[in-house]
Amino acid sequence: MYTLITEASFDSAHFLSGYNGKCRNIHGHRWTIKLEIFDNFLQESGHLRGMILDFGDIKKDLKDLADYLDHSLIIERGTMRDLTLNALKEDGFRIIEIDFRPTAENFSKYVYDYFKNKGLKVKKISVYETPNNCATYSEE
Repeated sequence: MYTLITEASFDSAHFLSGYNGKCRNIHGHRWTIKLEIFDNFLQESGHLRGMILDFGDIKKDLKDLADYLDHSLIIERGTMRDLTLNALKEDGFRIIEIDFRPTAENFSKYVYDYFKNKGLKVKKISVYETPNNCATYSEE
């Protein structure tokens, strides 16, 4: 099996609604996503001969996702009062509402599904919320 691995990072804030610890407060991370794709075969002809895919293409797709999430407040839909949420938006803050609790574990599944839906053979997604804390998702 052949594997390609690339990564991208972004900065964002989040909080864990209903959590009984420090992470219930808004705080930020330097998130890193590591994307691993695989195939049992390499391209046999054309400009991609001897490759699974062009690294540049998968790096761009991962960077596009990281750029979308960068410098935002990522919140689980329905966990912030409408008055607070609207005030933040009116003041120009970039808010991304998602349908899951914004944990590293859930982000790893979200990114896995994102790239699988793009047609990539995803082996594993690793999401680091700090350099030493990592969650992974794979279907192995």
